[in-house]
Amino acid sequence: MNHRICAIALAACAASFTVLAADAPQAPASAVKAAPTLGLQARLETSVGGKVPAMGAVVIRGGQVTELVVAGLRAKGDAEPVRPGDVWHLGSNGKAMTATMVARLVERGVLSWDAPLSQLLPELAVDMQAAYRDVTLRDLLAHQAGLQADIDESWMAVFYKDKRPLHEQRLAFARIALAQPPAFARGAGDGYSNSGVLIAGLAAERAAGLPYETLLQRELFEPLGLRSAGFGATHRGQPLGHKAGEPVEGVEADNPAVIAPAGGITMSLEDWSKFAVDQMAGEHGRGKLLKAQTYHLLHQPAREGGKFALGWRAQNSMAGVNARHLAHTGSNQAWFALIVLKPDTEDAVLVTSNASEDVEADKAVRAVAVATLKAMAP
Repeated sequence: MNHRICAIALAACAASFTVLAADAPQAPASAVKAAPTLGLQARLETSVGGKVPAMGAVVIRGGQVTELVVAGLRAKGDAEPVRPGDVWHLGSNGKAMTATMVARLVERGVLSWDAPLSQLLPELAVDMQAAYRDVTLRDLLAHQAGLQADIDESWMAVFYKDKRPLHEQRLAFARIALAQPPAFARGAGDGYSNSGVLIAGLAAERAAGLPYETLLQRELFEPLGLRSAGFGATHRGQPLGHKAGEPVEGVEADNPAVIAPAGGITMSLEDWSKFAVDQMAGEHGRGKLLKAQTYHLLHQPAREGGKFALGWRAQNSMAGVNARHLAHTGSNQAWFALIVLKPDTEDAVLVTSNASEDVEADKAVRAVAVATLKAMAP
């Protein structure tokens, strides 16, 4: 399996705070009580340096951003510090954005939640495994389709060099994924799959007659005013991702563009926060993008006892806090980002870094998130 794609695939599994250490470091209680904020700046400053060049974090309380802080350097060996308006790679956190874009098309009748895959992508129906023909968009976006996590690594290398339009590349990717035998029967388990979300994005492209990237711009970025949002690797003048402690640029700095629906979005912390605020406000009838019932549909586990909602992982307890949470993580092996929403109270924590699991940036991100969630608890 391609290790870059595998990193994204593991992201949602890591979103569960059962893997966030309960004894993660916290700010001293006295410091939290004495300060008007949660001490997020100090927490980040003690977490960066060494192999983790930079981190950024946001606290949202009652639907309002109360802290947005950054610390560290844009790249190892670079004197430029990160700035609040810099962009970060969100990895698989883009899956919730893909699901939201699809939901916009469903509300307008361009797509249907219940249409089978054989109708959504009829050009692939003959060649796909019979088990996939009745799979729906909800199955794909909530990891219930039975698809393998990813296609074979040798095929992924080909997409770095593929010059065809991205829609044709995504058709080729889907053809490979849908020829693989199912990992489990549709709806019978939770099987995190980048392939499933990519295929959902492909179905949106086919139905709307526009590239996925254009659809995200039209259906999400523009309505929410996400002016910093883009796709692919970052460049000098912005934070760079890091592998093995060294900055990376160019093609190898991100996954192939074909995989964008499953995780290829970059944006600033402010813009990411706007998306988070809208997701939570939407459940209370104040969303800018969807009807309240559609936000609820996106945020509910797709099956009873399941752990995945549409683009989210849903659970009732995190970091020792008993409440309904939506979470996700994202990584392309050069970045690591985490988001946790509490829609009922409209509180959230977003944390990101320009390094990843290979230098334990994931642990640093989770530790900041856990400490912050505990500090926010009643």
